[in-house]
Amino acid sequence: MKRIIIIIAGFLLSIPLALAGVAQAAPTAAAAQPGTAQADTVTQWNLTMIAGLEAAGVPPPPAARIGAIVQASVFDAVNGIARQYTPYHVAPAAPAGASRDAAVAAAAHTALVALIPGQRPLFDAQLAATLAQLSDDPAHPGQSVQRGLAWGTTVANDILAWRATDGFTTVPPPYTVGTAPGDWQPTPPAFLGPPQAPLFRQFATMTPFALTSPAQFLPPGPPPLDSARWAQDLAEVRALGSATSTTRTPEQTQTAIFWQADTPAAMWNRVADQLAQAGDLPLAQNARLLAQVNIALADATIAVWNAKNYYNFWRPVTAIRATSDPAWTPLLPTPAFQEYPSAHSGVSSAAAAVLASFYGDATSFTVTSAGLPGVQRDFTTFSSAVQQVENARIYAGFHFRFSCTDAAALGAQVARYVTSTPMRPVH
Repeated sequence: MKRIIIIIAGFLLSIPLALAGVAQAAPTAAAAQPGTAQADTVTQWNLTMIAGLEAAGVPPPPAARIGAIVQASVFDAVNGIARQYTPYHVAPAAPAGASRDAAVAAAAHTALVALIPGQRPLFDAQLAATLAQLSDDPAHPGQSVQRGLAWGTTVANDILAWRATDGFTTVPPPYTVGTAPGDWQPTPPAFLGPPQAPLFRQFATMTPFALTSPAQFLPPGPPPLDSARWAQDLAEVRALGSATSTTRTPEQTQTAIFWQADTPAAMWNRVADQLAQAGDLPLAQNARLLAQVNIALADATIAVWNAKNYYNFWRPVTAIRATSDPAWTPLLPTPAFQEYPSAHSGVSSAAAAVLASFYGDATSFTVTSAGLPGVQRDFTTFSSAVQQVENARIYAGFHFRFSCTDAAALGAQVARYVTSTPMRPVH
C-alpha cells in the first residue's frame, strides 16, 4: 500500500494513501453542521479537537487548558502567515508562500497528539483528510503545503514548551479538611478517599493564558451565614435542587442534566463552530475568535479555581445536612471540589461574552450536549444561555444562586480582558 510520509511534531507520520484520499476520514469531527456552509480548516480541526476531548473523557478543567493551547497554536500559525494581528506567543516567521491551511493542520495535529496521545488515530485521520483537500496528490503536496506544515509544527511546539511549566503538573500542598460552618467538606456519595482534598487545586495557581494573575478578578465571596441573602439562597437550592423536589419541573430537571452531561469547552466550541460556519468567517478571523473563546474558557477556569481555593466554601448538601435536613440529597452527584464560585457559570459566561462581543448578544444559536443525544437548547441571546446555566446548577442541587451570579460576573470580566488585550489588529 502506498503511503504519505511527512514529519509532524517530530514524528515520522506514515499515512495510507487510500486514507488520505478520503476527505471524510474523520466524519464525526470535521463534518459541517446541518444547514450551514462547509467548515473551513480551522473549524474542521476545532471539531476534531472536540471529538478527541470527548472520546478521551477529559474532565472540564484540563479540557479548557487543552482547548486554549490548541487554538492559540492554530491562531499563531495562521497569523504568522497572514500577519493581521499581534501574535499571541509566537512571532510571525513563516516562510514565504506557506499554506495557511497546512499550517492550521500541523499546529492543531502537533498540539493534539502531545496533549491527548491516546486519540492519535483520530488526529492522523483528520490530517490525512486535510492533505487530501489541499492537494490532488497528497503524497507530493507541493512546497507551499510542506512549508505550512513545517511552520505549524514549529508554532505548536513552541507553545507546548511554554505551557509545559504552567503549573498543570504541580502537586498542590497538603490539604486539611475544615470543620467550621462554611468550610468545604467531602460530599456524598463518594466522600473521596484519603487525603480527601478537593480536585484540580493546581488550577488555582496555574499561569493564566491572558490574565495577569489567577486572582486578577477575584469575586467578593459568599454572603455571611447569618445574612438574609444566605437564608434566601439556601432555601432556594434546598427546594429546587433536592433529589425528591416537588417544586422542580421536568423541564428544569432536564436542564440540570443537559448542562452537566458535557464539558463547557465542548459545548461552547460547538456553538462557536456553528456560528463561524453560518457566517463563513475568513480563516484568520475564525482562528482569532476561537483562540479568544478558548483562552477565555481556560482563564475563567483558572480564576474560578483560584477563588474556590481562596474561599473554600461548603456545598449545599453539607450546609443543608448540617443545619436542617440530615437526609437531604441533591438531584445530581456533587462535584468533588469547593462550591464558590460556580465553575460552569463562570466559564460559560466567559465563552458567551467573547462570542457576544463579536456577534452581538442578540444572536440565535443552538447548544447540544454529548450526554443527551437528540436534545438541544435554542437561544436568541447569549445572556439567556448563561442565565440557563446558572439556573441549571441550582436545579442540580450543588450551587447557590449567589455563587452562580458572582461567577457569571467573573466570566464576563475575563472575556472583556481577553478580547481587549492579546491578538489585537495590526492596523
